[in-house]
Amino acid sequence: MALALDPTAQDLLFREAHTAHTFTGEPVDEEQIAAVYDLIKLAPTAFNQSPLRITLVQSAEARKRLVAQMAEGNRPRTATAPMTAILSVDLRFHERLPELLPSAPHIKDAHFSEQGPREAAGTFNATLQAGYFLLGVRAAGLAAGPMTGFDADGVDKEFFGDGRQKALLVVNIGRPGPDAYRPRNPRLAAAEAVTTV
Repeated sequence: MALALDPTAQDLLFREAHTAHTFTGEPVDEEQIAAVYDLIKLAPTAFNQSPLRITLVQSAEARKRLVAQMAEGNRPRTATAPMTAILSVDLRFHERLPELLPSAPHIKDAHFSEQGPREAAGTFNATLQAGYFLLGVRAAGLAAGPMTGFDADGVDKEFFGDGRQKALLVVNIGRPGPDAYRPRNPRLAAAEAVTTV
């Protein structure tokens, strides 16, 4: 195959990786997540805007608040996962652009002065970073259980009361437990998804 990544790494990141639904009790610490972030922060974003924010939910009190916002089927796995992260978009990411894009400090005002376009750009780019985050978790030898089944407004009120951040995804993280994975569903073949023009 025309891939530079060796087959073991391909399996770890893609072929054998699944969404995990159960986890062992082995803890995941902040240092592991920091190492994941140091890897995935290099993901491409427009104008290097880097709008993704990661909130680690560790305390029993914070976890209880989060579990209450999850869809019924996601509550047990969120309550028992060793680590849970709320991935959100910083709606004021543009304030950091002068330091993140020092060669073009004018970009902040020229492109992101209006809230609607700014939120759309931030959400798109934070979502791109979220995909990289899931790969980073896998690269760390951990399993991820990403979920959109939660009350986003409720999570925003509980964790981002100042309105600066907006929740995009909740991810349970840990070592896969018994029966962690469901059978993989089919995917489209390259001939069905790729068109050459």
